[in-house]
Amino acid sequence: MTIAVLGAASLSAWASPTFNAGAATHTPSTNNTATNPGSSPTGDTDDQASPRDEVGVAPKAADGTPMAPEQIEQLEQLKQTDRAVRQHEMAHQTVGGAYAGGASYDYEVGPDGQRYAVAGEVSIDYGPVPNDPKATIEKMQTVIAAAMAPADPSPKDYQVAAQARQYLLEAKLEAGMQTIEMDKARAGAESDNRADESTPANAPTPISDTPSAA
Repeated sequence: MTIAVLGAASLSAWASPTFNAGAATHTPSTNNTATNPGSSPTGDTDDQASPRDEVGVAPKAADGTPMAPEQIEQLEQLKQTDRAVRQHEMAHQTVGGAYAGGASYDYEVGPDGQRYAVAGEVSIDYGPVPNDPKATIEKMQTVIAAAMAPADPSPKDYQVAAQARQYLLEAKLEAGMQTIEMDKARAGAESDNRADESTPANAPTPISDTPSAA
């Protein structure tokens, strides 16, 4: 499946683009930022014990020295952002189902030397199903739900939902036209059948008893 950012996706009808629905949460910091795709970062520290998690022990910086108050505040902000970003992308993936790809994250290194997700995106296949408006209707309904699944949809999410609604409308119009054509064809066939039934195929030819003039 070809992955493209929303701005580069084709907006023509019945194309087969994908979109990236991602969180737009960023935490300002003077630390370095790292980018690494994957749904589970190697630096996730939620389940790892460290001095900063011990009760009564001040968190320590990457160099082992106690953190300054502003570093502690920054670390807490990074933790909150990391949780929010992961929840955002998980919502896209859960609702998107088979149409959703893996999540990728942008990481920022905290004062403790660990990486925290500060932004992310999930690839979603939002292309209409060729020559099948009914399948397209079902797919677009799923895509719209996936794009709007997070509690705080991003501008990208709103854009993709709007595009999917356009595809949904086009598919409904096409499905309606197909239904009308099928109804017309069915009505024509029934009319032909009634005409055939009204004229028996083996009807006898009437014989006249009146003599013809010589």
